[in-house]
Amino acid sequence: MEHPLSADQGMGALLEAPVTLVEETLPLQEAFGRVLARTVTAQIPSPPFARSPYDGYALRSADTAAAAPEHPVRLGLLGELAAGAAPSLAVEPGRAVKVLTGAPVPAGADAVVKYEDVRFGADWVEFSAPCPPGNIVPMGEDVAAGAVLAQAGEPITGPVMGVLAGQGLETVRVWRRPRVSVVSTGSELTPPGRPLAPGHIYSTNLYTLGGLLRGMGAQVEDGGIVPDDPQAVAGQLLRELGRSDLVVVTGGASVGDYDYTRRALDQLGAKLLFCRLAFKPGGAMMAGLVSGKVVLGLSGNPGAAAVGLLRVGAPYVHKLCGRSQVEYPQMWVRLKEPLKKASPQTRLVRGRLEVEEGQALFVQNPGQYNGAVSSLLHCDLLAQIPAGSPPLSAGTLVRAYRVGNP
Repeated sequence: MEHPLSADQGMGALLEAPVTLVEETLPLQEAFGRVLARTVTAQIPSPPFARSPYDGYALRSADTAAAAPEHPVRLGLLGELAAGAAPSLAVEPGRAVKVLTGAPVPAGADAVVKYEDVRFGADWVEFSAPCPPGNIVPMGEDVAAGAVLAQAGEPITGPVMGVLAGQGLETVRVWRRPRVSVVSTGSELTPPGRPLAPGHIYSTNLYTLGGLLRGMGAQVEDGGIVPDDPQAVAGQLLRELGRSDLVVVTGGASVGDYDYTRRALDQLGAKLLFCRLAFKPGGAMMAGLVSGKVVLGLSGNPGAAAVGLLRVGAPYVHKLCGRSQVEYPQMWVRLKEPLKKASPQTRLVRGRLEVEEGQALFVQNPGQYNGAVSSLLHCDLLAQIPAGSPPLSAGTLVRAYRVGNP
């Protein structure tokens, strides 16, 4: 039996597997969550002109230098500029221009003053104190021309969409979503919506893992339910490899009499990347290369399968998506409650982050069983407990993985 690799070694073996990325063009409005294929730089400054931050008057500050309550300075008005108006007026000595919020600041003006800070009439504005230069939104205050707006390999968020829209971009170059098939093996599995036969259970891995994979950026395909038969498993894997970039197969990844994933991979002539990893739960997993594509075998138990996917498989999925940052970020957190169980092997504990009085805390989810789907509810942290650890008291500092999108 092969000596099991560590989780990091298994992840590294997967990341060395080949990846083919394909570019496509999408309307910007449809690009949320996709990954940029090219770095985008600003072609124009934003805003593209100096503008007024509020309704008021644009003027030369020097014209108000002598203003005081006992001898106010009055300037005549040249006209008015509203938002969207062409900057057709220029401020002359002793004159001002009425401007509305967002209007271009006319040439010659070095200050804008609010309506409420002055007295004014139909064709004049009066100052009882000097008006300092400023209160102008300069050209390029938000984005300077030539600035990098978003890097290739970066997921497109709402703010990224906003800065790209601010450049007038209607389309964007992104990486095509990788197609990932989820194949569930097990003669005991029944699809939701059908009555359960004696000894059967409902199949959940397509939904649990499929949701996690979609959150990583993949397009998920239903690879079906396959009975415990190595020929049937091999045939289904081969079919899914024909249409997908990655095949995830659950069940049959251990060493029992009915664990057929390894035999199926052997039948397909797979190059084995690893078989068993040294952590619990979820270490009963394997990966092989078939015709340049990865088949990732996970536990049939939903909780363990999800842990294996998140800890080891997710970085490879992120790489398939074209992300430059593929690994989940790590952080140190303190246990809010004790972990009463010793950890002879490396243990991954499902939980969530809480912050109390500025302190990052790890809260263990209930039901840390291999088959517990409920243990994944609200799970945003995987705490990694080193092999050989005794029971840990509350307040112990542990390393954890932020298992959201990187």
